[in-house]
Amino acid sequence: MSDVKDPAEELEREGTLPADAAEPADEPAAAPDAEPAEAPEEELELPEGANLLRLLIEAQKEAKTNEDGWQRARAEFANYKKRTAKEQSSAFQRGQLDALVSLLNIIDDFDRAFESVPEAISEDPWIGGVSMIQRKFTSLLEHYEIEAIDPTGGPFDPNLHQAIGAEDSDEVESGHVIETLQKGYRAGEQILRLALVKVAT
Repeated sequence: MSDVKDPAEELEREGTLPADAAEPADEPAAAPDAEPAEAPEEELELPEGANLLRLLIEAQKEAKTNEDGWQRARAEFANYKKRTAKEQSSAFQRGQLDALVSLLNIIDDFDRAFESVPEAISEDPWIGGVSMIQRKFTSLLEHYEIEAIDPTGGPFDPNLHQAIGAEDSDEVESGHVIETLQKGYRAGEQILRLALVKVAT
């Protein structure tokens, strides 16, 4: 039989080995109510094709939104250009008509002058030259579609005529114009000047 002795038995016998060193310590018991730890959830990774499809759909939606916005902006700009062009045209036309209105009194003077030209000089070349100037003024009014208003014999219309006198007449029906003292002028529906008239009572 071997004489080799176990050192732990020798130390225990001599009283030098701690009592709890002789046997391994018991492991602490797990708490009865402790719940098992949950494992972290793993992100669901889509297949590469599904990711590409999702990106494509999002890109198509964004492109549609951008296209709608672009078309709306384009339509608004087109309307703005039309409105601006119309306003500029109207302003230009008003300016032209205002300038022509200032010439109406001059045209009236020409008309009155030629109504009273003496017969003796009616064939004079000078009268012919002045008559050409009058015709140029008349052509200018026609170019801008300005029409004279001469309502003699017609019914009185307060929208077109301004009565500055009234008298009895055997030749003209009551409420009609006896005489036009000054012609009026109109450009389309716009009245540039009312005609000055006498009305039969």
